[in-house]
Amino acid sequence: MKLTMASSPHNHSHKSVTRLMLTVIAACIPGVIAQVVFFGTGVLIQLLLALVCVSAFEATIMLMRKRPIWPALSDGSAWLTGVLLAISIPPLAPWWVIVIGCLFAIVIVKQLYGGLGFNLFNPAMAAYVLLLVSFPVQMTAWLPVTELLNTGITFSQQLSLIFSDFTTLGYSLDQLRVGIDGSTMATPLDTLKTDIAHSLTVTESMQKPVFNEWVGLGWGWVNLAFLLGGLYLLKTKVINWHIPVSFIASLSLCAAIGYIASPGTEPGLVFHLFSGATMLGAFFIATDPVSAATTNRGRLIYGAAIGLIVYLIRTFGGFPDAVAFAVLLINIAVPLIDYYTQPRTYGHGAVK
Repeated sequence: MKLTMASSPHNHSHKSVTRLMLTVIAACIPGVIAQVVFFGTGVLIQLLLALVCVSAFEATIMLMRKRPIWPALSDGSAWLTGVLLAISIPPLAPWWVIVIGCLFAIVIVKQLYGGLGFNLFNPAMAAYVLLLVSFPVQMTAWLPVTELLNTGITFSQQLSLIFSDFTTLGYSLDQLRVGIDGSTMATPLDTLKTDIAHSLTVTESMQKPVFNEWVGLGWGWVNLAFLLGGLYLLKTKVINWHIPVSFIASLSLCAAIGYIASPGTEPGLVFHLFSGATMLGAFFIATDPVSAATTNRGRLIYGAAIGLIVYLIRTFGGFPDAVAFAVLLINIAVPLIDYYTQPRTYGHGAVK
């Protein structure tokens, strides 16, 4: 019998690491399509730019470490990091935002810890948090495609905005904001959080244009698309059910309790589940095989803790969406979770 030895991430699947990573990228396609439909083709520009950047940075580090370049690139982990980061930022964010994010994710979070299998934190989410804290204006401007059409921003105009901060007609994104309802530039989570802070009720806040669909302009459909991709990952056994189910169950329980306790200031279960990065976080981010818990009981605790922190930050914290922060915070606790949830070996006592 031939045994194959390999470094982490370990996954109970006969698929190679490359195939696993490419399968996850493929499962993102429905979500990417939904983002393009509702937020414009800038999503595709950011994706292409991210893939080029992560490949360049990964290759550069391999050269510096005197390691083979193609094996590191072909495992697909850098490409997946680039995809997750690109679909997490606004489509019209300046080009240097995604470049800085990719540099931090690959060089600092991944390679300085030793490469794939050794990073303590999810690289894409660590980079997202860095960008959000450093460039809050650029990272919170989501312009719906309806506004893109109303302002005449074509694909070439979006390309020009991303790389020069000006359209071909000479207008900057800041100047375009002047003629656009400011609430349509923010996410539904951000708009609702701001309105509640200004003593508006949920019902009053949801009269704004950004809420002209069931949970917000486009965001519900984007979450449904990522849910579809996530179900595909479960069906193909690329990920285990424990993390996404416990994440969604924990967030649902908290949202239901919050709505019962204060219906005037709490949006309810459906809003929490289909706004922001909930489904992307549950199926594509929290399930990262390197930085997530590795035991089944540990995965349940890990997912539930992320769901709880997402709700707490969304409700009481200073940021509207909290998936990235929650994942990074629980990444820190993974060694402790794994230690106390190890399956007991037959004939040995429990871990003390």
